[in-house]
Amino acid sequence: MIKKHVLLSILGLFIACTVGAQDNSMADEKAIVKSGNMRFTVLTPEMIRIEYSAKLQFEDRASFVVINRHLPVPNFTQEERDGYLYLTTDKLELRYKLGTYPVSNDRCNPNLQITLDVNGVEEVWYPGKQDPYNLKGTTRTLDRAEGDVREWLENGLLSRVGWAVIDEREPRKDGSLSLMFERDTNGGMDWVAQRKDTAALDMYFMGYGHDYKKALGDFTKIAGKIPLPPLYVFGYWYSKFQRYTEQDMRDIVNEIRLRDIPMDVLVIDMDWHRNGKTGSTDGTEWTGWSWNKALFPDPAGFISWLHDEQNLNTTLNLHPADGVFPKEDNYDALYADLAGRYSDIKADSLTNEDGTIRWNIENKDFYKAFFEHILRPHENIGVDFWWVDWQQWMIAQNEPNLGNTFWLNHVFFNDKKLQAKNRPFIFHRWGGLGNHRYPIGFSGDSEATFSSLAFQPYFTATASNVGYGYWSHDIGGHNQEGANDAELYLRWIQYGVFSPILRTHATAAGHIERRIWKYANFEQMRDAIYLRYALIPYIYTMARWSYDTGVGMCRPMYYDYPEADEAYRYEGQYMFGNDILVAPVTSSDKGTNVSEKDIWLPEGKWYEVMTGELIDGGSVVTRSFTREQIPYYYREGAIIPLYPRMMHLKKRPETLTLQFTPGARGEFIL
Repeated sequence: MIKKHVLLSILGLFIACTVGAQDNSMADEKAIVKSGNMRFTVLTPEMIRIEYSAKLQFEDRASFVVINRHLPVPNFTQEERDGYLYLTTDKLELRYKLGTYPVSNDRCNPNLQITLDVNGVEEVWYPGKQDPYNLKGTTRTLDRAEGDVREWLENGLLSRVGWAVIDEREPRKDGSLSLMFERDTNGGMDWVAQRKDTAALDMYFMGYGHDYKKALGDFTKIAGKIPLPPLYVFGYWYSKFQRYTEQDMRDIVNEIRLRDIPMDVLVIDMDWHRNGKTGSTDGTEWTGWSWNKALFPDPAGFISWLHDEQNLNTTLNLHPADGVFPKEDNYDALYADLAGRYSDIKADSLTNEDGTIRWNIENKDFYKAFFEHILRPHENIGVDFWWVDWQQWMIAQNEPNLGNTFWLNHVFFNDKKLQAKNRPFIFHRWGGLGNHRYPIGFSGDSEATFSSLAFQPYFTATASNVGYGYWSHDIGGHNQEGANDAELYLRWIQYGVFSPILRTHATAAGHIERRIWKYANFEQMRDAIYLRYALIPYIYTMARWSYDTGVGMCRPMYYDYPEADEAYRYEGQYMFGNDILVAPVTSSDKGTNVSEKDIWLPEGKWYEVMTGELIDGGSVVTRSFTREQIPYYYREGAIIPLYPRMMHLKKRPETLTLQFTPGARGEFIL
């Protein structure tokens, strides 16, 4: 292994995430073919939109999934022959029986079929055909998950059969539908709308074979890019659900800094707010909007201290569902504003019997007034982003078939975007396909067990199959029975080093400890966090690469090795960016201090960073690791940029270390 220290002199050089042309939901007319009640749109050589409307009411508005259809028109031919319409691209042949409903029961002679070549084998798809080889996507939450819960996952955009279908009319796991967006022509937020023909068919056939990366790249061309979060997001987050006071949090920050633990985000969980129903500071409701001054006597001063003296960013936990209670700050201003905005206001439609202003985020007037009077005052004193945590119901109460999770994500993210102050992001659960536009994901309340930890590498990488590249897990586990397990916590932190977000967390239970300095193996935990900060220039570059390509930072092995069976079988390992293979230890060593791990190393040479060995690939190897060691490998030819010791990411270092793995030509664009 060669190490070189390179002093970088940066003279006004910067890279920005450029915003391209405005997304256009109207496809080029040359890509559209109409036939009776059918409409086909050839989007790429591998992707065709298929619509059927008995009312001839086709949708050209953006949907929750697809926001851009104006792509360069690929080469294709159309021909009517022997009662059929044929559309042929370089990759697909579509055959449609003229004048028929596309979904039929005749599997041998369907009314609509698409044929493609997958590694020399002809594959035929027709509407309704089942795919047992779909590689899955993700799910809304890991709340109450223990161990492997892959049956919770929705289907993804990739399959070993070589095709996948986005069915815009198929209900999501939460029971909602992909609805439409009505564009705001005044530069405001696009708003939810129902479909013109609720009985219409609307699906996208994707026939990419095993070119998984191209499939995901083309998906982000029609569904929007994976946004690049701010740099500080990739540092360490301290979080715990506990009734902390302002002084408690100052003490924690001081303890962290005293012990030379890097950190960039301090999470303030729900007890920051008082009880809005009664005004009491002794307890709270799930939903609340006003600071508990008994716990946080000087919120503005506290946040200023975090920002200016401790170089930290912060978020407040929200549970937006129960509306705005009468004892909340700015209740009167919100009530007066809404009473003036609502055109059809009635005394019993604005509030409940107890005076609570009803939650109605599906209404654009409510959104504007609520954010202005309730949330903006917190942002004005420095709250950096919002943790949108929980809702009592999955479907919005005031708009049919609208998923609460997706809609909250859309509104909170785009409100941040419209402010145009910083790169927007939020912190909430997955809301269904199209939610990749609204990172970051909070995976919820999993159990603190090795089996739960073992599922997370597969779960996180597989989410890239729907473009959802930024899951944040409760490192250490949320719910925990029994005593703290130092080995489990260490291994979870080590996995967090090589996951999108490194955030320790747990529920409000006195016996659960998430302060790493309280553990006997504290130095091993801190060393793992040091490694995370060293890798930041590599991680941040891979985040930018995800924006450019649609391929998640954590991704399954089969993206790079689609024809290798091992790439599908070894689910506990994954690629972390383009050049690092990670196989985290996710089981106990039973007190021996050494864990054995079977790892599949693809063809080529792989540098085992923790041991310094260069290992020949092309086989499964069994390796041993002590507790302080993390199984991760540099690809042959890799160039890995590293930061020196960092305590936070507010200031860039002047020196980078570049690590080179010998044996093949390589390059890296920082």
